[in-house]
Amino acid sequence: MSEHGRSEHSLSEYAQANRANWDDRASAHADRGPHGYQVSHYIDDRAAISGVVRFDLPRLGSVEGLRVVHLQCHIGTDTLSLARLGAQVTGLDFSSVSIEEARRLVADTGDDVDFVVSDVYDATEVLTPGSFDLVYTGVGALCWLPRIQPWAAVVADLLAPGGSLFLREGHPILWSTDERLGDDLHLRFPYFEQQEPLEWDSDTTYVEARRPITATRTYEWNHSLGEIVTALIAAGLRIDLLVEHDSVPWEALPGQMVARPDGEFALAALDGVAPLSYTLRATKPASSPG
Repeated sequence: MSEHGRSEHSLSEYAQANRANWDDRASAHADRGPHGYQVSHYIDDRAAISGVVRFDLPRLGSVEGLRVVHLQCHIGTDTLSLARLGAQVTGLDFSSVSIEEARRLVADTGDDVDFVVSDVYDATEVLTPGSFDLVYTGVGALCWLPRIQPWAAVVADLLAPGGSLFLREGHPILWSTDERLGDDLHLRFPYFEQQEPLEWDSDTTYVEARRPITATRTYEWNHSLGEIVTALIAAGLRIDLLVEHDSVPWEALPGQMVARPDGEFALAALDGVAPLSYTLRATKPASSPG
């Protein structure tokens, strides 16, 4: 078998393991009690929006009437939040269990959101290219993608001329930091995209869950900020905004962070030493007249 063949086979195995993990996480995160994503909040309060979406409202601007696709939408809390802001939203995720839970959630909340099951790289096979005013991607999505260039191409293909990508993500510096070492910031993992992924084995997730995760093995890839920006430019998009933040919406580095009133977590003693997340907006230029 060729080297290329071995690589493609390995990536398929990685994706299968990650999908099993996210299938397992989805049911844990969708708990109707005080655990997981606390989704009952969205059922009880029909005006509630997620902290991730709320954080970026000044940069997001009005989405009223926009056709939006939320890539890697998980159980749909950010997705329905965009719908509550007036957008016509479709959520896409490779986990069928995530999509089942997302559909169950909007059935309970009454929000009008469509959901489809697809790997993000295959999004243009299940969605009409050029039909979206906004492609939205939230925190913790890109690290599950082996290559950033084909992702950027998918984003560009989905957008209508004049449409935009809106991305809030963990900073690649954060993904390079070993969270298991709580005495300082320790850069231990690749900042740049690598051929082979980092392998993890853990029965926990990033929110409090009622039960341990059983599909424990996962594979992740980092992508540098320069690689992400360059890939989007190469796909024909114009970078309009890039803001680095000193916070993230979960306790990414246990023992080194403090909670803020807005639900974000920032470094305590080392506040401001490193960027922890970023917001990026990029636009697909409108077609030239005639």
